[in-house]
Amino acid sequence: MMTTSIHRILATITAFCALSTALGAQESIMVMEAYSGKVLVASNAGAKRPIASLTKIATGAVAVDWATATGTDIGSLQITVPQMVTMVGGPNPMNLQPGDRISMRDALYSALLGSDNLAALTIADHVGREIVRRRGKNNDPVAEFVGEMNRLAKALGMTQTRFANPHGLERSGANAYSTAADVARLSVYAMRRNAFNFIVRQKDRQIRVHGVTGERSYNIKNSNELVGEPGVLGVKTGTTAAAGPCVSVCMERDPMVRTKPDGTKGATPRRLIVVVLNSPDRFNRARGLIRQGWEVYDPWLAAGAPFQDKRREFITVPNPS
Repeated sequence: MMTTSIHRILATITAFCALSTALGAQESIMVMEAYSGKVLVASNAGAKRPIASLTKIATGAVAVDWATATGTDIGSLQITVPQMVTMVGGPNPMNLQPGDRISMRDALYSALLGSDNLAALTIADHVGREIVRRRGKNNDPVAEFVGEMNRLAKALGMTQTRFANPHGLERSGANAYSTAADVARLSVYAMRRNAFNFIVRQKDRQIRVHGVTGERSYNIKNSNELVGEPGVLGVKTGTTAAAGPCVSVCMERDPMVRTKPDGTKGATPRRLIVVVLNSPDRFNRARGLIRQGWEVYDPWLAAGAPFQDKRREFITVPNPS
């Protein structure tokens, strides 16, 4: 009898592990129209999971917002690579070393196009130091910057998101997560920022680093394979073992011109946000979802944009100061 009980326990544990593995293997998707907030396609969109370097969308948005608020020219501002970058892994396309100098704009190019974790940390360190100084605090600058990322998430209604660092690498005990729906919110917000929008739509960029041996030049290529395809404006890729392959894509079409009831014509702008988390074929999956999204959106708009439950059918993305 004891043996039977043990077998049952083991069978239960095995079944639970299989279920956990299956859930972990599921993809999460969200497709929405950015101007109206209309949700077009969603699957597992509220499941909390790691999002890898999609985290850098928040890093870039906070950095651009800080530059705008302080009147800082990101092209002329030179920032210093901190010593702590030696503790960060992942891609280092510019071979950044502590003490190197780089413009804030080039650091954003490397972080957002090349998914450079060291560049993301350098951005967070500089902006965090400036925030700490202006607030008269003595806090860790990177922690202060991550605090701003989480405050932005809260302001955008990203209730299922927590950022633990500016680059998205998983760390023991960090407990960082988001959802496809929350990443869509963040992507809508970030793509409203002209500087961010301009950066992520580049297929590649030549950037410069000033080190102890002189100036170095690198060509950073965009990791988002969809950039360059008609209408695609960005946004970001990410991949880790825990998160799987992820991508957020923004695509824009010419405004839809319609005749109003009074006989006048009106133009409605159209922009899709497509988020795919944990998909082994993320780029083709995103392409298919873009087509599917337009197939849902255009007839809906042509029919007068009807809805039954606004809270369920739309995502509102505020524009907090």
